[in-house]
Amino acid sequence: MATFLVLFDDFGTTWRVEPSVLTPVLQGIWADTVIDPTVRSEARGFTWSSQTSCGSAETYLDTDGTCLYIDAALTDAARIACVFRDCVPGSIEVIFCDQGYNFDLVITPDTTPAELIGKADALP
Repeated sequence: MATFLVLFDDFGTTWRVEPSVLTPVLQGIWADTVIDPTVRSEARGFTWSSQTSCGSAETYLDTDGTCLYIDAALTDAARIACVFRDCVPGSIEVIFCDQGYNFDLVITPDTTPAELIGKADALP
């Protein structure tokens, strides 16, 4: 398990992703997803927890609604990242990176989880 981020620059837009949009999609993928609306910090404004075939997945939406922190296997993180991308207008650039910012990948509206995994795995 590793920590990944999926985000967009909020300086050029007032667009935000609301937990009410992500919750049914994540629960549709993993029916046992537990939600926690408790604001724990700026980075943890809303939390989803799931058990997947790859292990546990913890996802945190920041209070701005512009960034997801994902503690999960790459397979699950890529899937969650693409779900987030689907919630953001296509005109807004969405980035997928690891916690250390060792890489950053643009997620286009038509990027699939498999493509995102392939791009991440191809990095040095």
